[in-house]
Amino acid sequence: MKTLRRLIYTEVLASVLFVTLGFLALFFFFDFVDELPNVSKNGDDGYQVTHALAYVALLLPSHLYELLPIAVLIGTIFVMARLAQSSEYTILRTSGLGPWKALRMLMSLGLMFVLLTFATGDYLAPIADRTAQLLKTRYQGRITVGQTGAWIKERQADNAYTVNVGALSPDGDMQGVRIFEFDARGALVSQTQAPRASFGADDAWTLQDAERSEFTPRATGTGADAGIKVERRHIDSYRWPTGISPEMVSVALLKPDRMGTIALFQYIQHLSANGQTSQRYEIEFWRKVFYPLSCLVMVALALPFAYLHFRSGSITTYVFGGVLVGISFFLLNNVFGYIGNLQNWWPWLTAAAPGLIYSMVSLAAFGWLVLRR
Repeated sequence: MKTLRRLIYTEVLASVLFVTLGFLALFFFFDFVDELPNVSKNGDDGYQVTHALAYVALLLPSHLYELLPIAVLIGTIFVMARLAQSSEYTILRTSGLGPWKALRMLMSLGLMFVLLTFATGDYLAPIADRTAQLLKTRYQGRITVGQTGAWIKERQADNAYTVNVGALSPDGDMQGVRIFEFDARGALVSQTQAPRASFGADDAWTLQDAERSEFTPRATGTGADAGIKVERRHIDSYRWPTGISPEMVSVALLKPDRMGTIALFQYIQHLSANGQTSQRYEIEFWRKVFYPLSCLVMVALALPFAYLHFRSGSITTYVFGGVLVGISFFLLNNVFGYIGNLQNWWPWLTAAAPGLIYSMVSLAAFGWLVLRR
C-alpha cells in the first residue's frame, strides 16, 4: 500500500504543481499588463517597471490561495483519468486498491492541500498583499476607500466615539483623522481632527497638530436659551487611548478577504460590541474557515474519473470538464457571499453552502460510478 500511495501522491503533486504554476504565470502576465498604464514617465522618482513587477509578484500568494482548490481538482482529475486510460488503475484495483481505500488515500492527500491553503490565506497572502499596497502607495499616493475613507465606532465607558480615517500613508501612519465623541444621550461632546496620526505601542493613537473642539452646555438659561459653549485649542501631540488596532483600520480600508482569520474575528467582535452590522465580515470570516476544506471536496470529485471505462482517445475533455467544475465552484462561492449579505442569511451557512453542494455532487458521482458499477 505504501508503494501505491507513493505512486498516486507523486503523480498528483506533480500535476497540481504544474497546473498551479500555469495559472500563476497567467495571472502574473494579466496583472502586469494591467499595471503598465500606471508606470510613471517621471524618471527614477516615479512608479517604474521594476516596482510594477514587484507589486505583481506580491499579489501571487493571494492568487495562489484563490486558485489552489481549482488546481487540486484539475490536477487530480488529470491523474485519475490518465491512470484509467492506460489501464494502470485497473491494475491497482486488482492489487487491492478498493474504492474506500482510494477515497481515504486521496482525502489524506487533500488534508495536505487544506493545510497549505489555510497557511497561504491566513499568513502569507495578508502580509504579501499589505506589502504590495504599501509599495504601490510609496510611489503613487495613499491607501484609501471611497471619498471619505473608513468609519469606525468604539464605545468607552458611557461615551461613544466615531472615528474617520481618510487614508493610510506609505509608512503605515493614518492621514485625515477625525474623532467625534458623544455622551450617553447622543449629544456631541468633542471633536478632534488631525492631518496625521500614528499607532502607539500602548493602545493609544498619537495625533500630530491636532485641533480639538469641546462642546459644553452653558450654565445659564434653559431650553432654547441654554446654548452650547465651544472651546477650541491646538495640541501639537495629542494622545488618544483606544482599542482600535492597526489591523482594524486595515480591515476597514482594505478588502476583508485579504485579512487573516484572527484579524477578521477581532474586527467582528469590535463591530458587535459597538452595535455595528458585521454581516459582510462574518461571511468572509466563515469563508476563510471553510474555503481550505474545499480541497477535500475537489479530490472527492476527481476520484470517479478513475472508474471511467475508456481505452483510447484524449482525456482533454475530462480535464476541460474539471476546469468548468472548478470555475463554477469559484463563481458559486462568490455569488453565495453576495446573496447571503443581501438576504441576511446565516454567515456560516452562506460560506459552507457551496462546499456542501459540491460534496453531495461528489458523493453522488462516487456512489453511481464507483459503488454501483
